[in-house]
Amino acid sequence: MLSPNSSRRLGQDWKTTGTAGSLQSLKKFNNQDFSRLRASCLSQGLLFEDDTFPANVSSIGPNLLSEDKLWLIQWKRPTELQRNPHLIMDGVSRFDIMQGEIGDCWMLAALGSLTLQKRFLENVLPKDQGFQNDYAGIFHFRFWHFGDWVDVVIDDRLPLLNGRYLSVHPRTSNEFWPSLLEKAYAKLRGSYQNLHGGYISDALVDFTGGVQLQFSLKNPPPDLEEILKAADRSQCLMGCSTSGQLRNIELRNGIVQGHAYTITGATKIRYKNGWEHIVRIWNPWGHGEWKGAWSDDSPEWDHVEPKYREALCRDKDDGEFWMSCENFQEHFSLLYICNSTPTFLDFGGQNRTTWSVDRHIYQWSPVVTTGRNNYSPGALSRNPQYFFKVTDYDPKTYNVVISLIQKHADNTLDAQKLKIGFLIFRENSKVLKQDFALARDVTNYFILSPGTYAVLPATSEDQEFEFLLRIFLKHQDYNGEPNYPLSSMLPKQDTFTDLRKTTPENSDEPRLNQDSSYKTIFLRYANQGSAIDALQLQHLLNEEVLQDETASLGGRFSFDSCRGILALMDLGSNGRLTLQEFGSLWRHIAKYLDVFKKEDRNNSGYLDVSELKSAIQTAGLSVNEQLLRLMALRYGDATRRIGLSDFICCMLRLETMTYAFQNLAEDGPQLSMTTMEWLTLVMYS
Repeated sequence: MLSPNSSRRLGQDWKTTGTAGSLQSLKKFNNQDFSRLRASCLSQGLLFEDDTFPANVSSIGPNLLSEDKLWLIQWKRPTELQRNPHLIMDGVSRFDIMQGEIGDCWMLAALGSLTLQKRFLENVLPKDQGFQNDYAGIFHFRFWHFGDWVDVVIDDRLPLLNGRYLSVHPRTSNEFWPSLLEKAYAKLRGSYQNLHGGYISDALVDFTGGVQLQFSLKNPPPDLEEILKAADRSQCLMGCSTSGQLRNIELRNGIVQGHAYTITGATKIRYKNGWEHIVRIWNPWGHGEWKGAWSDDSPEWDHVEPKYREALCRDKDDGEFWMSCENFQEHFSLLYICNSTPTFLDFGGQNRTTWSVDRHIYQWSPVVTTGRNNYSPGALSRNPQYFFKVTDYDPKTYNVVISLIQKHADNTLDAQKLKIGFLIFRENSKVLKQDFALARDVTNYFILSPGTYAVLPATSEDQEFEFLLRIFLKHQDYNGEPNYPLSSMLPKQDTFTDLRKTTPENSDEPRLNQDSSYKTIFLRYANQGSAIDALQLQHLLNEEVLQDETASLGGRFSFDSCRGILALMDLGSNGRLTLQEFGSLWRHIAKYLDVFKKEDRNNSGYLDVSELKSAIQTAGLSVNEQLLRLMALRYGDATRRIGLSDFICCMLRLETMTYAFQNLAEDGPQLSMTTMEWLTLVMYS
């Protein structure tokens, strides 16, 4: 199931044709250049004022507030509100966000999910800005807009009504990234008013440039659980929403009707004599939580082992709560999943797969309209058809996703009322599939047999519309086996306890899955390149090593920890690992994985201090009590327990440094400190 933290490299396996935006070819929204404008303000000693999104009623919108309230709006900069403002304090978190007066829960729910995915977040939130250095009252943020990444420049004047934030306000009074990002998104969409009511699916796409799908929880697909597992493995953004004619009505059970939420994690937890699947959800209000089973103070937690309860349950009114999957399906109506490609459809017994995408931008002509079930030859001949060929086919897995996005005229919400969709044809045959909806984005997934197909974007209205069509095709990745002996393979069992069964009692080396060599794994994440960097290594370790709930309970591999691993194994000092260097790392990981599972006798996903000591001895190393305590303090949690990812990082550093200092002591100048003293210093640094 889902894990609390995840990330995925934006567009890392996209093969594209047609028009495509990228961060390397950013478009400047309203032709405003952030660097040039900031430099000009700094040279003149001025604070930037944005004439294209001015601090007046036009940026608020005429219908968001009553006329008397509109004229009470004041605009103030963070430097006027706080003595020491910051853009970001102690990292970016969903808990930084508290929804304001504007009904933009849909956007904030997507933003909450974005904070969990560092790779996507860094695309949206540039680091070259702040209040401390080169401050000139100007900021910029990036969004994906109809096929292109655009850079949106704003000034930092924020709207206040009666002294309170009209927009989102930060939980920490002097942290302003949520308010400024929201203002940039309001500018992209035309006004703050255009954030009042919307679709979480739109915001997910705007924050990632990816493809999203919606799943009904009242009539879910039979393979919804497999889709969720695949979404977790591939680090997708996820959200959900409740139904209700009246929005923002909080029921007695704590659930808000007509409201959007973020899915922040899920797990399978041992409960009484069985297992319980629970999902973690966050309310962008920043407060207001579910009051039923598995809520913060519910009696269900009394039947959970204390270490799991402490790790999972936060008894705080911060808007985040757990609930059972059964209650989740009962009280929520829609599930939203988004990633750069539809990796959430990669499940089943298939081989490793990749997705390609073709993009096309064009305009539908109203000369001949389709009407309902009226697809005349004239409509087909006067409007473009887009052909694609299906080669890989498995009757049990989805292999085609088609996404159609209409471009809104002048960012007006009225454009969303245009009913759009697409038809799918086989060569010289009748319509096979059709999908129409009253939405900006119409996306669906299919199982299509091999052959050539055509897609016809269309509208049921007698009206022109400009569209972006994306056709995603799944391909099997048949990487050949290496032509030289390999000493370790990757574990692919579904559960941590299953992995234990694969190793004979008296075996010195772990007996891992023979279907996948480390060369195959390396090539997957290197995109057929010759080396992998720290980001690629992070994805690889999180997706290939932490494959189940127990293994990931102790936390995932962070970017910084992967940089540290790379520094230890990178013999060429070029910031990347070659295949040979990765092979050495993989053998170490296989050994540490085997040691960890042997010492984690209660399958908790953690080692306590005594288990850590035994694990170090099993690995053939030794430490004194002082170093052992420091390692538990440096790599452990608040109770000094160490999870699998931290254990691997710790052991890599310990073993590498042990041999390095022993060799230095034997072959080099005499050291003034013992090897153990050196290790104590290095392991705690």
